[in-house]
Amino acid sequence: MDVIDFIMHKENSTKGEAIRKAKEIVGYQKPDSKERYQPELSREQFLGNMYQYFKNAVSNSKPAKDYLQQRNLDFKKTEIGYNAGQFHHGARKDENVINQCLEYGLLIDKNILGRTGEKAYGVFGKWCICFALKNRNNEVTGLYFRSTLNDKESKHFYLKNRKGLYPNYPEPNTKKLILTESIIDGASLLQVKEIAENYSVLACYGTNGLTEEHQQAIQELPQLEEIIFFFDNDSAGKEAVQKYGAMLKAEYPKLKITTAEPINKDINETLQLHNEEIFIELLNNRTALNFSFSIENKKEETKEEKAPFGGLGAIDFLKRKHLLKNLNQEIGKAGIVGEENSRLLLFLITISYLNKSPLHALVQGSSGSGKTHIISRIADLMPQEDVLRFTRITESSLYNWGEFDLFQKVVIIEDLDGLKEDALYALREFISNQVLRSSVTIKDKKGNNKSSHKIVKGQFSSLSATTKGETYEDNMSRSFLIAVDESKEQTQRIIEYQNKRNAGEIDPNESQRTIHFIQQIVRNLKHYEVINPYATKLNLPEKVHKIRRLNEMYQAVIKQVTFLNQYQRKLTKDNQLITEIEDIEQATEILFESIVLKVDELDGSLRQFFERLKKHVKNENQDFILRDIRQTLNVSKTQVFRYIQTLTELEYIKQTGGYANKGIKYKISYWDNYQKLRAEIKDFLMLQIQKLKTENNIAPSKPKNKTLSMIVNESV
Repeated sequence: MDVIDFIMHKENSTKGEAIRKAKEIVGYQKPDSKERYQPELSREQFLGNMYQYFKNAVSNSKPAKDYLQQRNLDFKKTEIGYNAGQFHHGARKDENVINQCLEYGLLIDKNILGRTGEKAYGVFGKWCICFALKNRNNEVTGLYFRSTLNDKESKHFYLKNRKGLYPNYPEPNTKKLILTESIIDGASLLQVKEIAENYSVLACYGTNGLTEEHQQAIQELPQLEEIIFFFDNDSAGKEAVQKYGAMLKAEYPKLKITTAEPINKDINETLQLHNEEIFIELLNNRTALNFSFSIENKKEETKEEKAPFGGLGAIDFLKRKHLLKNLNQEIGKAGIVGEENSRLLLFLITISYLNKSPLHALVQGSSGSGKTHIISRIADLMPQEDVLRFTRITESSLYNWGEFDLFQKVVIIEDLDGLKEDALYALREFISNQVLRSSVTIKDKKGNNKSSHKIVKGQFSSLSATTKGETYEDNMSRSFLIAVDESKEQTQRIIEYQNKRNAGEIDPNESQRTIHFIQQIVRNLKHYEVINPYATKLNLPEKVHKIRRLNEMYQAVIKQVTFLNQYQRKLTKDNQLITEIEDIEQATEILFESIVLKVDELDGSLRQFFERLKKHVKNENQDFILRDIRQTLNVSKTQVFRYIQTLTELEYIKQTGGYANKGIKYKISYWDNYQKLRAEIKDFLMLQIQKLKTENNIAPSKPKNKTLSMIVNESV
C-alpha cells in the first residue's frame, strides 16, 4: 500500500481526491509553465529549471526507464533526469530558452538548416540520463550526462565550465565521508537507506577527478573524522586511492583514511548483481590505508605518492610568493626541458583565452628543433576540453565553425607553413577582430537559394609553429615571435633528459601528476579586468619595429602577469586587478627575447646561426666555404643554403671568390654587435623599472643579467 492508497482507505475517497489531498498535505504548488522561458535568469535558476524538466521526462520515457532498470537505479529514490533532446521543439520552442541553452552549452549552433528550413541545433547530452551538480547553496550549477546508447565511446558528458558537486556539498556536521569514483556509483550508494542516513557521499569525476572544489568542500567540514574511498576495483582505481589518500593524509594528519572495495568492477555493477545489504557489509569491512613502506622502497614509494609542489592545492599554490618562479619549475617537471623564459611566456599567452583580449604566439625554429613539441606540451597544461589542435586548416574551414565553437578556446596549429593564403587571411582576421563575417548561400523552406549572413566568433589564444617566420609578417606583427633555443647547450640538456628518462631515473607519472595539477591551477583562475597605474610611464626602445603594436603586446603581458597573480593582488572598487611594479619587472624579464627579435631584422633561428658563424670565423677578414660550416656547426645542407642565401640578400655576408666545383668562398661583410644591442635594450627597460621603484620607495632588485657597462668592460 502506497501513500495514495492509504489516503483513499482512510478518507474513503476516490483516487483523484486522494491525490489532491496528498498535494495539500505536502504543500504542493503547480509550477509556472512559463518559468523556464523568462529572460535574464541566472545560470543557477536556468539550469535548475532545465533539470526539473529533465526529471519530469524520465517517467514518460521508456528508453530512460529501461536503462535505469538495467543499471538498477530507482528514479523515485534518487534525483535523475533524462534528455530526449526535445526541449527546444514544438510548443516548448522559445527564443530565450534557445539563447540560454547556447550560452550554457545545452545546444550547439552548427549553422545548418533543418528539414523545415528553420535553424537546426545540436543537442548536448542527447539520449542521456542526467544528474545535477550543486553548489554550497544547493543550487544547480552544472549537469552531468551519461549516454544510454553507447557503452564504449562517448559515455560521459559534463556541461562546459563545470561547477558544483554531486549530489551536493556535504552537511557541515559530516563525520564520515564516502568518496566514489563516479556519479553513478554515488547515486547507487544513495539508494541504500542506511548509507544515506549515516554517511555523506561525494562523487569524484573519475580517477583524476578529485578537483579543487572537492578539496575545498572537504576543508569546510570541521567535524570530519573519516574519509572512505570507495573507488573501482581495478588498477586505476587503486592507484587513485593511494595517490589521493596520501595527499589528504598529508593535509589532514588527524583524519582516518580508509578504503572499501566493491566485489565486482565498480559500485553500480555490484548493485546490479547483489542485494543492497552487500554495501553495508563492505563498509563494515573497510580497511585503513597503509602509508608506511619498507626501508628499501620507502624513498621510491614516497616519491611516487607525493603530490605536486608538496601536496598544496591549486588555490594555495596561487597564493604563495614567487608564483611565476614556482610555476616555471612545475612546467619544467611537465616535460619541457630548458626554454625557461619562452615556456613561461607561452603559458601566459595561452591562458589569455580566459580574457576578452586573448594573445597569440608564433614559435619559430628550424626543422627538428622542437618547436611543435613545446607548443604541444604547453597545450597539455590547459584543461583539455578547451583545446583544439590542428595539423592542417583548409581554406574555408574557419568560416564553417558554429558561432561560439571557437569562443574561449586554445588553438594549436602544428604546421603554419602548410596553411594556404585564404586560411592565413581568416586566421589574421580572427587574431585582429575576434570575428569572421561572411555572406553565404543557403536554401529557404521552398528549396530556393538565398543569401545569409554568417558570423563566427573567435575569442581564442593560439600557438603556431613555423620554420619561416619572415614569411608571416602580417601575422608576426599581431603575434609574439618566440625563437626556439637551438644552441649546443640546449641540445645537451635535451639529450641528458632523454637518457635519464630511458634509464628510469625520471618518474613518468610525475609528469602526468604535474600536468593535472597545472590544469587545476588554470581552472581556478577567474576572469578579471586589469588596471596598470604605471602604464603611462613605460616606453619601448625607438629601434623596435612596429612599436605601436609591440607596445600594446608589452602592456598585455604585464596584464597577464597580474592576472596570474590575481590571488595576491588588490582590487579596485569596480573589481579590477591592480598591477604592481613586480608584475612589470617579471613581464619585462619574460618578454625580453621577444622584444629583441622585434628589434633585430634577423629572425630567431637565423640570428642564432649568424652568431655561431661569427664565433667560428672569429674575424671579418677570414673567408669560409659552406662545407666547413656544415661540418663544424652540424647543420644540414638545406638549412645552411637557406641561411646563407638570406644573409647574402640582407648584405650580412658576401661572395669573395672560389669555384662551384671546389666551393664558393664567403666573407662576413657586416659584423654587428648583437650583444651590445641586447644590453642597450635591457638597460633601457630596467632603468624604467628602477625609476618606478625609486618614485614609489621600493628597494631596487639585484640585476639578473649583464648590463651594457659590464659587456663593454669585458670587451675592453
